[in-house]
Amino acid sequence: MVVPDREEASVGLRSEQWYAGEDRNAYIHRAWMRRGGPSDAFTRPQIAIANSASDLTPCNAHLDEVAGAVANGVREAGGIPLNLPVVSLGETNVRPTAMLWRNMAAMAAEEMLRANPVDGVVLLGGCDKTIPALLMAAASVDIPAVVVPGGPMLTGTFRGVPLGCGTDVWRLSEEVRAGTLSQEQFIRSESAMIRSRGHCNTMGTASTMALVAEALGTVVPGVAGTPAPDSRLLEASHDTGRLVVELVERDRRPSTFLTKASFHNAIVALAAIGGSTNAVVHLLAIAGRLGVELTLDDFDRIGSGVPLLVDLQPAGRFLMEDFHRAGGLPAVLREVRDLLDPTGLTVTGRPLVDHLGDAPIWDPEVIRGRADPIITEGGIAVLRGNLAPAGALVKPAAASPHLLQHRGRAVVFDSIEDFHARVDDPDLDVDADSVLVLRGCGPRGYPGMPEVSNMPLPKKLLERGVRDMVRICDGRMSGTAYGTVVLHVAPEAAAGGPLGLVRTGDVIVLDVANRRLDVEAPDLLSRTPSAAMTSAFASPSRGWERLYVDHVLGADTGADLDFLVGSSGSEVARESH
Repeated sequence: MVVPDREEASVGLRSEQWYAGEDRNAYIHRAWMRRGGPSDAFTRPQIAIANSASDLTPCNAHLDEVAGAVANGVREAGGIPLNLPVVSLGETNVRPTAMLWRNMAAMAAEEMLRANPVDGVVLLGGCDKTIPALLMAAASVDIPAVVVPGGPMLTGTFRGVPLGCGTDVWRLSEEVRAGTLSQEQFIRSESAMIRSRGHCNTMGTASTMALVAEALGTVVPGVAGTPAPDSRLLEASHDTGRLVVELVERDRRPSTFLTKASFHNAIVALAAIGGSTNAVVHLLAIAGRLGVELTLDDFDRIGSGVPLLVDLQPAGRFLMEDFHRAGGLPAVLREVRDLLDPTGLTVTGRPLVDHLGDAPIWDPEVIRGRADPIITEGGIAVLRGNLAPAGALVKPAAASPHLLQHRGRAVVFDSIEDFHARVDDPDLDVDADSVLVLRGCGPRGYPGMPEVSNMPLPKKLLERGVRDMVRICDGRMSGTAYGTVVLHVAPEAAAGGPLGLVRTGDVIVLDVANRRLDVEAPDLLSRTPSAAMTSAFASPSRGWERLYVDHVLGADTGADLDFLVGSSGSEVARESH
């Protein structure tokens, strides 16, 4: 990787606003940061390493080592690496849901990047919300930025069978409830689920966002999907450290290469890999920070005709270690190159398509060729109708084909607590044709839009062999989950959406082919929301939750806060004193 000579730099360094000059403020800035650095440290590019490592975010715990490799690359290219810890959001531990704090993490990172003498930044993320939050921040502050994904874990096995992190948790737990797997065996599988450092090894949200970030152009091509324990991740991290210095020298900021074409390519990639529905809400939010016009309809228009080529859980059989071995994202994108926008650029300064020339498929069982897709049309479908005027999503690749056109009687739950209290009641009036409806789980209602849409099936139906039903919710579901789940219903019930007016017994019609989601209820809009539902909506009195509920937008536009949409740039309004 070639770094330009210093005299080729196209712009002055942003950090000069802090360090250049002989006045008292410049003296203070330099003196406190000197700490044994090289004598010319303050004339070199100052590179922040936005590090989301945390022992409480297990998927990101190894990022300190990755940060060290990045720092070595920065130094080698003539820059000054600066570790910048950022808010770290782990899916598995934080309550009530990590999505509640995605916008907070983005806002905090944005403000720290703007407030400090930083010329460029390397964004280190792994678990689901960390890469989206950091990209939102970088887009808003608009300084040169590049992502290093932390990478998936290696494959664990149980009873001789590979385990998919997340996906097999849902599967095995349902088998326990169905009585086909003992509780003892279920607990024994726990120690085999997580084999190594890294994020989930399925095509869940973490893997999806790493790969989509590469298709978007914010990751060095070929890096996303490299397993976390693989030494090649450290090599790529070192090279990325060198690259970020070049980005500063060339003034290659997010706004200079992230365009509508970039998002077009990200949507094609999302469909071809069978990625998580969560990518939709994250890409909408990132586009909103850049001022790029992106809508739900773009996901259907661009992605619906893209073939699904990757046979990974939850929609398929294999795992991320297999995906990397089989050729990774470049091999997939080469197969759908004609569907990509050739003008979409990357952090390298070159178009994404220019990096696909030598990207063979090494295992056609894991990554299919264009002529032999898993599904001919694998994209996420956007539904509309009187139940979702602003849109809803379904992932056909993870659904049961026979349920993609369905008519059934609604069984309504007013909150996740109501659902847990009643779903296994043997007297619950439900059958295999019923449609489970869960509401009050949108961005505002919960708050935070939790991953509860893939509701566990009623125990009495599991015992009869039922393994999928149509489920509808204004929340999200884990990217590792599967099933015929209609989610992100907008407007959400807490924002006055018609989902809040549905009653048990109403007939719901799902027609994915025609992109429709309707309820047969002529009096729907004249109904009054139930007290049980409205009393379950979030009503925080203070802190971040209060700010969030008062300002969060709908899932159909990315669930960002209304005052965070758009870019504020890198300028600081007042000088320091």
